[in-house]
Amino acid sequence: MEIKERDVMGGLAKGLRVIEAFSLEKPRLSISDASAVTGLDRATARRCLLTLSAAGYAAYDGKFFSLTPRVLRLGTGCLATMPLPRIVQPFLDQLSESIDQSASVSILDETEIVYVARAAQRRVMSISLMPGSRLPAYCTSMGRVLLAALPDNEIRRLLEASPRTQRTQRTITDISALMAEIVATRERGYASIDQEVELGLRSVAVPLLNSRGRIVAALNVGLAATAEGMETVISRYIPSLLSTREELKGMLP
Repeated sequence: MEIKERDVMGGLAKGLRVIEAFSLEKPRLSISDASAVTGLDRATARRCLLTLSAAGYAAYDGKFFSLTPRVLRLGTGCLATMPLPRIVQPFLDQLSESIDQSASVSILDETEIVYVARAAQRRVMSISLMPGSRLPAYCTSMGRVLLAALPDNEIRRLLEASPRTQRTQRTITDISALMAEIVATRERGYASIDQEVELGLRSVAVPLLNSRGRIVAALNVGLAATAEGMETVISRYIPSLLSTREELKGMLP
């Protein structure tokens, strides 16, 4: 169904853009910051931020705005209605317990991955991950698995749209190098990341397919970096990930 422009609420759309301007790297925004990130003029950004504050979705200290827990209501409803988290969670719990490592499932949302289910054995990142958490797709194992499912021209478009921050000295940011790594991920059927997201963190991931054979999500294991090589990590955990994927085969929408 085609939506006519006259039926679209421009103010709501602008408010949502301001909400999306907050991120892990930018948890606090001034009016000027919000204007620069969203492309909205200062007056519009100011009204959006003040409206969010008045409605309880943002806190304001006189200079900076930050989102409040109330904003989680906007995403919780979506996660609650998605069958994917409910289906994978028991399998994720079983996998995590069997390998004694944290495991997660995520989906792709443009340039980011969104966690939809997680089973944590121990904290391996400096930030806490939970359903609804987001990370960049270009430098994460689940992100590369999900990007690999797309046509090459779409992968390049998303990489060009990504900030591609040099998060550690190991992070690949060059588009040609990323394209090569994502194509290699597609060919071997899994992705491995060695401290590209954060120093001390490694992960491996495989794609999850629905009953029609389409990749709809990614499954990963995240663990602390040790002296053992990545080849050992891959040989130890990829079989468990593939086994869980096989158990889920035909169950995902």
